Amino acid sequence: MARSLALWLSLSIFMTGASGLIYEYLLSTTSSYIMGSSIEQFSITIALMLLFMGLAGYYQKNISDRNLIEKFIVVESVLSLVGGLSVVITYFSFAYLENYELIYYLTASFIGFLIGLEIPIVLRINEKYIKKLSENISFIYSADYVGAFVGALVWVYIILRHFSLVQAGFITSAANLLVAVITLFVFERKKGIQYKKVIYLLVALVFLIDIAGFTLSRKIEKFLQRPLYNQPVIFHERTKYQDIAITRNKKTGEIRLYINGNLQFSSADEKIYHELLVHPAMNLAGNRKNVLVLGGGDGLVAREILKYSNVNITLVDLDREMIEIAKREPLVEINRGSFLNDRVKVINTDADVFLVELLKRGIREKYDVVIVDLPDPSTVELAKLYSVEFYRKLFYLLRSDGIMAVQSTSPYFAPDAFTCIEKTIEKAGFNILPYHYDVPSFGDWGFVIAYKFSKEELDKKIKEVNFNTVNLEVLTKEMFLASLVFPKGWIKTKKKEIEVNSIFSPVIVHYYNDNAWETY
Repeated sequence: MARSLALWLSLSIFMTGASGLIYEYLLSTTSSYIMGSSIEQFSITIALMLLFMGLAGYYQKNISDRNLIEKFIVVESVLSLVGGLSVVITYFSFAYLENYELIYYLTASFIGFLIGLEIPIVLRINEKYIKKLSENISFIYSADYVGAFVGALVWVYIILRHFSLVQAGFITSAANLLVAVITLFVFERKKGIQYKKVIYLLVALVFLIDIAGFTLSRKIEKFLQRPLYNQPVIFHERTKYQDIAITRNKKTGEIRLYINGNLQFSSADEKIYHELLVHPAMNLAGNRKNVLVLGGGDGLVAREILKYSNVNITLVDLDREMIEIAKREPLVEINRGSFLNDRVKVINTDADVFLVELLKRGIREKYDVVIVDLPDPSTVELAKLYSVEFYRKLFYLLRSDGIMAVQSTSPYFAPDAFTCIEKTIEKAGFNILPYHYDVPSFGDWGFVIAYKFSKEELDKKIKEVNFNTVNLEVLTKEMFLASLVFPKGWIKTKKKEIEVNSIFSPVIVHYYNDNAWETY
């Protein structure tokens, strides 16, 4: 009997090891979607949970040896309850409370503390069945580490691919509840359990909450989404890489696309942004047969490029599911089915990886036009796509008479980041032409045209530019010329010296997050 009980305790730690690691990933992912900067959020969240696991390991010496089985069941039940609700708590606090970060970190700390109690309690229980300390430790710790490895695989290959974050919380909590239930029945049959009614009631309550939470997860998600967006959410999906939501204004019909809670476009004014990003480059380039688009997974950049005849588009976007969403209503109506056009070749991979592969094959000066429509550089992962190393790759791939256009955040609200992008593109070898315009949904927005030939030649091209050759709804030559003018003192950088952004020194993340989005 002793061996069978010891075996179950080891198996229970295997399961809790798996669930514990998943909680760390789950909370880190949730905070990344809300607060941005995934590397920072993963680092802080996991470090904080490890801290409280350590504090729990120290605190457990104050727990008496009486009723350790019952205490283990209570720990697992409470962990199941709080862990299951952790995503709901985080989103609710973000939507309704000012101090949402405090609530999040308290939740993560409490879960870490409960996880930290598991191994010490089980080790102490197991002393009764495995007397040799080294053997006891080997059983428990090996089970915990192997469980964590399995948990990582389950997280990556099952949970992330098939369940929402709210569902993931309740699924993970089921592992802790299962441990509590089986431990209750095993030790009740073998040894007897104290406070039986209270423990049964606690386990039953957590079970009902878990079942109700998972069953009603979609309704819970809709409730949590309401305050996050100004209009009703008509589509929501979490892909492998990002959280995607689409809203529709019931009165005006305006469609808005959000990624990780950040507005990507509004159908009311997106033509200002996309026509300004695409058409100056297409008109200033010597040729426009081969066009490379980096980003643009909503299909709107491709829509604008397809207005020109005899163009071939290679569009690189990491998220395959975003492309599929763009092929369906309501986005397909806005992008006019651009991804259904044979002239558009979509490649689902990281933009930097794509460029590296091209250069490895010895390809040079392949593209007439490059449009860089990537998310703002708010994280270290995105910062590499604004680095001097990234732009140098594009320098080699752009024809000598080609044009590159880069969306460059707001010169007014994020002047340090905007200036950093300018300097970084110049450092990569390009000549640059910055321009900007007001997009009501975003405010004053900036772009940078990059080219290899002389400034005099570009000035001549600008004088001859003609936007009447294609059907544009917003952009005129006068509007473009106006966009080249920046009011005196408009770009007020907060740093005296703006550095070039590189993969080894991703300063643009700091410029964008810490020195931006505040008016003067």
